[in-house]
Amino acid sequence: MQGVTLAFALVLSVLVLTLRPKYAFVAYVVGLLWYPAYLAVSIGTIDILVGRFVVAVLLMRCFFNDSIRRKFTWSRLDTLVTLSMVVYVGAYLITQVNPIAQTLEGRAGFVMDTWCAYMAARFIVTDRSKLISIIKCIVIAMVPLAILGVIESVTGWQPFAPLWRFSPWFRGGRFVSEGRWGLARAVGPFSHAILFGGVFAMFMPLIYYLRRQKGDWKSLSYIVLVIATLGALSSMSSGPWVMVIVVIFCLVMEKHKQLIKPMFVFLVLSCISIGIASNRPFYHVIASWANPLGGASWHRARLIDLAIENFDEWWMVGYGDKDPGWGHLLGMGRTDVTNEYILNGIRYGILGVIVLCAVLAKSFRDLISTYRRLKDPAVRSLCWAFGSLLFSVAVAWMSVSFFGQLSTLVYCSIGMIGSLCSPGFNWQIPNRISIVQSRPAQIAS
Repeated sequence: MQGVTLAFALVLSVLVLTLRPKYAFVAYVVGLLWYPAYLAVSIGTIDILVGRFVVAVLLMRCFFNDSIRRKFTWSRLDTLVTLSMVVYVGAYLITQVNPIAQTLEGRAGFVMDTWCAYMAARFIVTDRSKLISIIKCIVIAMVPLAILGVIESVTGWQPFAPLWRFSPWFRGGRFVSEGRWGLARAVGPFSHAILFGGVFAMFMPLIYYLRRQKGDWKSLSYIVLVIATLGALSSMSSGPWVMVIVVIFCLVMEKHKQLIKPMFVFLVLSCISIGIASNRPFYHVIASWANPLGGASWHRARLIDLAIENFDEWWMVGYGDKDPGWGHLLGMGRTDVTNEYILNGIRYGILGVIVLCAVLAKSFRDLISTYRRLKDPAVRSLCWAFGSLLFSVAVAWMSVSFFGQLSTLVYCSIGMIGSLCSPGFNWQIPNRISIVQSRPAQIAS
């Protein structure tokens, strides 16, 4: 199977080198969507994923291509993302439990899955025309994957499950997905049903934005939106279901923006009132309520309690790869940290939480600033779509933690946000009629 993985990586790498930059980026994202991240090419102690092969080639092309490199301008968001990587690597080196060479290998892979994915999006997404083309191609690639997820959920057939035994981390194991309500939890080529459903929920706002495009996309976007929603629901996981609810709320609020501030104030006051009335932390009540599939909401709430109670142990540099030892208090053998913010804290210390929140805050601030600066409704709608995407991820991180392909796709999305909010981003759509009229001789020939 390693030969197949290597062949697939080489094919994508060739495409990345030969296609136009925007389609090269699409090839990279499609590879993330369709090829399992638990399959790798093992070279000694190093396990190289397909995405890491391809993004390395893609970034080298960006670095050595003058036309791509000249359009890039470093931004404050780039600084924050890079600083977060320094924190994530530095904390691991301080708390290392493995030999330093092995720790550096693991962190190098992490950086390729996150920072490199972010930078690839920053280099390639330089104008609105490219961005819309990339979104359309990604959406087309997601449609059959969503349909496959629905089939998997209804029939229980898992076409990617046999590949699980070839993973270097789960060799000899077998993937088992428990059902809910008589339906299987669709996993597709991902490592977990939550990740599979999360990818569709995350891209729903961008699909909805395509309704503003001319031609077939004006009506096709609604059909694809329904398919993506079904793909998210096929995971039968609370995380993606909550993301779908959040996305729908954000899309509805696009036409009622004046209500956002009063609703935010109401939410804060409600949390305070709930805490006083129930005589327990408000997040315990919210965890019980925001649980559409009846999952382990108590686990999420108890995890926050444990993070607060043991703050003095992890706040400096975290535990790194060590288990914090909270498993017996959660009714499990090993601590399952189903919260991205807490996970960053126990891995990297309080600085890990701060830099993660700083990247989110800066991304939101740049989107709001760009939204206010530009008056074109279509442009504002695109900013709103990316804001909805990021908000759904930020909310989902309160009850789940991302890894694998979904984590990489989040950084790709943040990279797109960094590009469209940069001063050099070209918001103009080329007028194809004027281009044809200015070059009649070329067209005729």
